[in-house]
Amino acid sequence: MSWIVYMVKCADQSLYTGITNDLAARIKAHNAGTGAKYTRGRGPVDLVYHETQPDRSAASKRERGIKAMSKTAKRQLFGAPDSA
Repeated sequence: MSWIVYMVKCADQSLYTGITNDLAARIKAHNAGTGAKYTRGRGPVDLVYHETQPDRSAASKRERGIKAMSKTAKRQLFGAPDSA
């Protein structure tokens, strides 16, 4: 089973990065307010980036790497200008 590292942009323009093995269900959960604690009250969210990893361990490592990036570097992942 492959895992997905994803990034969403919240309504307040902040970014959230997570992992899942069912991306559609996870985005639906975030938008329903039942996803991550961080995204509750910051919805709706828009998927801006995702990549597939071979297993949960690889996905977790990549998630940590992305979370350690600057906001500018994160925005460069999905091709957005830094000013927005």
